[in-house]
Order: sequence, then C-alpha cells, then structure tokens
Amino acid sequence: MGLDLLGWRPGFEPYYLPYRLQGLQVGRVVEEHRYVYTIMTGAKRALQAAVSGKFRYASEHKRDYPVVGDWVVYRQAEDMAQGTIHAVIPRFSQVSRKAAGNVTEEQVLVANIDTLFLVNSCTHDFNLRRLERYLVMAQESGAAPVIILNKADQCEDTEQKISQVQQIAANVPVHAISAAQQIGIDVLAAYCRPGQTIAMLGSSGVGKSTLANTLSEQERMSVGAVRAHDGLGQHTTTHRQLIMLPRGGMIIDTPGLRELQMWKSTQMDYSFQDIQDFAVECKYRDCLHQGEPGCGVQQAIQSGELSSERFGSYVKLTKELQHLELKDNKREQLVQKEKRKKLFQAIDRRKRS
Repeated sequence: MGLDLLGWRPGFEPYYLPYRLQGLQVGRVVEEHRYVYTIMTGAKRALQAAVSGKFRYASEHKRDYPVVGDWVVYRQAEDMAQGTIHAVIPRFSQVSRKAAGNVTEEQVLVANIDTLFLVNSCTHDFNLRRLERYLVMAQESGAAPVIILNKADQCEDTEQKISQVQQIAANVPVHAISAAQQIGIDVLAAYCRPGQTIAMLGSSGVGKSTLANTLSEQERMSVGAVRAHDGLGQHTTTHRQLIMLPRGGMIIDTPGLRELQMWKSTQMDYSFQDIQDFAVECKYRDCLHQGEPGCGVQQAIQSGELSSERFGSYVKLTKELQHLELKDNKREQLVQKEKRKKLFQAIDRRKRS
C-alpha cells in the first residue's frame, strides 16, 4: 500500500523533507491508546510508537500531541515493531472541542480528514439544536460536512426531518439511510474515494459503529443492542480508530460525545447565515437583536420566517464562545507569566554562578 492510499498529499512533503534527510520515516496514526500510537507506514505491518522525551518537553498543550489521522515522523527501532515519534506534520484539517471537565483547553479529536459525517438518528435522538453545534464544529474543522440521518427504516416522518435539517444546514448534503438494513448506503460511496478520509461524529447510540461496519463490509467495530425503553443504541466505541475501506478511502469511528462544548470558532456567521441575512435589515449596525427598534431578526421571528428556538441556539452558542475566549485568554496570560518567571529565575541563577 502506497502512502497516497493512506491520504498522503504533496503539501506534506516540504515539512517532512528535513526529517527525511536525517533518515527518519513518516507514517499515519490509525489508533491511539494513552499516548501509545499505532502507525501505518504503507507496509503491511503496523508498528507501535510513543513520543520522544524531546517531543514531550517541547509540547505545551495536549493539542500538540498526535491524534488519529495525524501524519507523524518517527524513527523505527531495531525490532521493526516499535518506534519513537519525533514530530507531527502540520494538519490541514482537525476537529476540536473544549476538553471535558473544568479545564479550558483544546482537545483535538481527529486530524487530516476530508469529509465529516455528522451522524444523527431519525428516531428518538433527533435533535436540531445539537446538530447546530456539530455544524459549527464541522465548519471550523476545515473538512466538508455531510449530515447522515440514520435509522430511517424506523422513522415515519423521514422527509419532514430532512426538510427540518435542510432549513438549518443550507448547502450541506443530507442523506437518510439505514446502516443496519443497508438502505441508502450506495449514495455514500461517492465519499469513499482512494486517499480520502472520512470521520464520523455523533452521540452514543446513533449507529456510527454499524455504519463503519457496513462501509468496511466486515464486523470491525462492536455494536450494542438497542434499548427497548427509548430505542437508542448503547455506547460501544471506546477509542478512535482509522479503518481502510474496500471501496477506497478510510473512515474514522469515534466514541459518542457525552459532552459537546465548543472550542473557538470563526464560523458562527457562516453556520447561522440565515440570521445574518435577517440582521442586514436591522436599523442599527450594532443591533443586539434583543428588542431594539427596527430589528430585522426580531421581525423575522414575529413573521415566522425564523424560529425563536434557532435564534435562541445562536445566542447561546455565541455567549458560550465569548465566555470560552475570555477564559482561554486569561489562562494563556498565566502561562506566559509563569514562563517569564522561570526565565528570570534562570538568568538570576546564571548571574550568581
């Protein structure tokens, strides 16, 4: 298997060249287990690798470490089954969220993906407000979003749900399928091209692992039974994994996101373009759409052209992102202050010696 079938592209070559001259090799991360990574190199055999001490020392944030989908530069050990990672090739796309818990830090979920399947259920788990969050995350990632409405065979109003999704996701492809019954799968073949990488995001139980199994034409991922009381599947995927597809390309299955907090985004206006279009009609340029006279957004809500739920989601996400930016700026100031303190302490020690 050539590196191009693993997703290598000419734009990576300038970053790799200095390391290649040093005799280091390049491969792609296909699995991650607590800072131990499985790397595919184009050969039939994969190898296990950990980051070097120098890499760990130079990394200031978790986002600096490899994730599934990354291209890494490594040196292979004599046993040919182990390696040491020395660098990560700069990513052309990445899916990020705020790390779970109280820390204000970016968590990169997957990297170097071309298409992002936003998998939702047509049944009990259908949620437009959650999908809006996924769309903002997808637009920020640099990958092309595609909305998958799974379990369409169990839904009586599939066309209505497709229409609702299209109203909040203009110009984003929407496909209603049944991964379990293999209905609508053929249309997804257009995204499974050699060298192309797909990642899937969605809540637990929406059928991501079933879809991965269907596209890979084998039982690669374990699948949980559907719960009788609410019709939801169970959380089965415990780690991210890149899978080669027989039709061409690769797919990354990811664990269901129990906590979906946004990271920084510059794509809010694009994701909520309908609200921006109404805002053009506002009388005042600095209108906050909260009761000012001549507000185009409020007029659209009153006329029924814009739902109050969608506008409420926009306001909530905007405030969340603003709050996150303030917290992250404060955290970065503390980090820089600590760096300066250590630098001055080192200079003082040198003067005394």
